[in-house]
Amino acid sequence: MKKLFMIAILALIGSAVYGQDYNTAIGVRGTFVSGLTVKHFIKEDTALEGILSFGRWGMNLTGLYEKHARAFETEGLNWYYGAGAHLGNWNDDYPQLDERGEFVVIGIDGIIGLEYKIQEIPISFSADYKPQLNFTGYPGFWGYGGALSIRYTF
Repeated sequence: MKKLFMIAILALIGSAVYGQDYNTAIGVRGTFVSGLTVKHFIKEDTALEGILSFGRWGMNLTGLYEKHARAFETEGLNWYYGAGAHLGNWNDDYPQLDERGEFVVIGIDGIIGLEYKIQEIPISFSADYKPQLNFTGYPGFWGYGGALSIRYTF
């Protein structure tokens, strides 16, 4: 009976864990914050994502650890969430900075989103929300980090 129970539990866990059907994807992000994105799956349901975002305010390099799971029982559609950190260089062109000069920013990030991988072609689309909290440079919460991404998958 114990063996049957363990097999049932493992089957449930195995069916709940699902990642995208690609290993690596490279693309662009855009909305208020634009940039480049690279996502690589290290496990079936776990990915690492690197983002280089830039604008007239400067640039950020972000690394994220993300967990993926099937969304709405739809093949190719996953929701994901995760966390990470960023390092950036902001300048005085950013309208909310009271001081002048350049700032090195270091902080943490969160992310939650939906991603759809088109089965017939190697393209994925995602929409996410990625707030960040700066500890240095210009400390504080920045909640404008949502974006739409399109990636080539392989």
